[in-house]
Amino acid sequence: MRLILISMMILCFSGLCSFFTGRNPRFANIMGAGGTVLGCLVGLVPATIVLWTGQTMSIHRPWQVPFGSFSLQIDALSAFFLFTILILSAVAAIYGNTYLWEYRKRKNLGTSWLFFNILVASMILVVISHNGMLFLMAWEIMSLASFFLVTFEDEKENVRRAGWIYLVATHIGTAFLFVLFILLAHKGPSLDFDHFISFGLNGTSMAGLAFLLSVIGFGTKAGFMPFHVWLPEAHPAAPSHVSAVMSGVMIKTGIYGLLRTLTFLGQPEPWWGWLLIAIGLGSGILGVLFALAQHDLKRLLAYSSVENIGIITLGLGLGVLGLSLNQPVLAVLGFGGGLLHVLNHALFKGLLFLGAGAVLHATGVRNMEQLGGLMRQMPWTGAIFLIGSFAICGLPPLNGFVSEFLIYVGAFMGTGLSGVSLSSIGVITGLAAIGGLAAACFTKAFGIVFLGEPRHTPALLGHEIGWGMRIPMMLLAFGCLAIGFFAPTVISAMVPVIGNVTGLLKIDIDTHLAVVTVPLQRVTALSCIFILILGFLIYLRRHLLSDRTPAQCNTWDCGFVRPTASMQYTASSYAQPITSMFGFFLQTHRKIHAPRGLFPAKASLHTHTDDVFFQGLFLPLFRGIERILLPLHWLQQGRVQIYILYVAVTILALLIWNLR
Repeated sequence: MRLILISMMILCFSGLCSFFTGRNPRFANIMGAGGTVLGCLVGLVPATIVLWTGQTMSIHRPWQVPFGSFSLQIDALSAFFLFTILILSAVAAIYGNTYLWEYRKRKNLGTSWLFFNILVASMILVVISHNGMLFLMAWEIMSLASFFLVTFEDEKENVRRAGWIYLVATHIGTAFLFVLFILLAHKGPSLDFDHFISFGLNGTSMAGLAFLLSVIGFGTKAGFMPFHVWLPEAHPAAPSHVSAVMSGVMIKTGIYGLLRTLTFLGQPEPWWGWLLIAIGLGSGILGVLFALAQHDLKRLLAYSSVENIGIITLGLGLGVLGLSLNQPVLAVLGFGGGLLHVLNHALFKGLLFLGAGAVLHATGVRNMEQLGGLMRQMPWTGAIFLIGSFAICGLPPLNGFVSEFLIYVGAFMGTGLSGVSLSSIGVITGLAAIGGLAAACFTKAFGIVFLGEPRHTPALLGHEIGWGMRIPMMLLAFGCLAIGFFAPTVISAMVPVIGNVTGLLKIDIDTHLAVVTVPLQRVTALSCIFILILGFLIYLRRHLLSDRTPAQCNTWDCGFVRPTASMQYTASSYAQPITSMFGFFLQTHRKIHAPRGLFPAKASLHTHTDDVFFQGLFLPLFRGIERILLPLHWLQQGRVQIYILYVAVTILALLIWNLR
């Protein structure tokens, strides 16, 4: 445990040093990024030890905070999330060292690194806290640090708006968590997690209420629909390396909190699993549909995070059903697939956000309608972005396929079980739909940005990024490939984590995981053979053409001399068939300038898709609350003395109430 405390100290100390030396951007960058990498490497040691050995590390010290104690614990579940957080944070920090350099003349880089390091340290504290009060404090620090990172470019009105939406959303979720912890501790002597298990709600009628509170409170952070509305606003506004961390690991703290709460509540009810599956289907399918309808590359990736949270939740739903109906194979494969997708999503979504940052860094724009043809100027970025696109679509032999395969197999094995068949069919159908829509989404993202002809001037200005940004992307791409190629080994390493969540013995978990080991080995082998054959054909073609001088000539193209941007798909037209098919859900606004006459000079299609949950649910709700509370505006006198009087009167009223 000492090493994890040292890790957090290094992060905080380097962040403070970076902040106080912010006038020297080079030193601030080195201290901020270097401290993050060093702190993460130190923290990886205990996380790896716990995952490898299955042992638990803990520390418990008294604390004078009411209901609080300085209680920390690293078990297999904490270690798994800790490992994911530290890996992606270290890689993002290396990337941010170069990415932030262009802001040095108009921003204090030290401030950004201070909050970045605090964010990483607070995420560590969230997943190792073993006391409710300490957990909530770490949760609040994490929320505030990420708020200041989202509003890094606070001179922009849309960035300020995104920051406030995020701040309101995260505190609404925190309010539900306060009620959750009060409910969990109502019979126990303290807020220590051990007391939640000993004096908890296991078998009581209040367990279902606690589960619902955790779904709302943690689901708001994770991005469950319809609580996701902050996510497509905040992630595009933040610097790209921050977007990678927020999307890749910060929202996963919500998944961690939900799983940790499940360990407090004992035997789950079947409807808990059905609810999670319903949330997973809604978040997965609607998330990828909204992603497909976006033109902002980072906003597309943000909605795609909602989709992948949906996939994770499908796995968790199957796992909960397996536990509630005493079907251990379903529990093992469901939780195993969902948890592995936590790691996989961190890798490929971190990679894609860093790739989007490279495009923004090189061209200055995120709007895909203004891009195109960047593969010529940015071959490394394009190739790495393509790997991430394959991975997120769940194609073998990359990592996204492995975790989705576990969920698929679990769902297929549940089709013949009483009480599970309908849910399993829903999971299979939903995953298939998500996979097909994700393929359409990322062929759009990669094709519109990197292929074809440049559509506007920014695309002509594109240039390859330096090695300081390229190497972190390559590391994440290597992780995507490694998990795919060594899938059986990775799945075996997940046994302690699955055991921590399900309570099953290692020998039983190994038996149930053996169902997927052989098929994965065969798929990986076939994929490797296909890649080798493809590589050989490419080599053979180049070898046969090596002695020839390629000639260039004009193409026919229906009478045109050469292809132009006006002859290729735009982001709007590529997605139009699918967005029209699901127009009832998306409510896409279209502006069409149709071609007229025999020789039309101009034609265009522009689409815009607002978030229907934000526009139709939350915006009217908060406007209604504003109208109700506006008559109380007179209470805000603007004088400190009046506010102190309010506090004094409240304390006096509470004392009188306590004396009754």
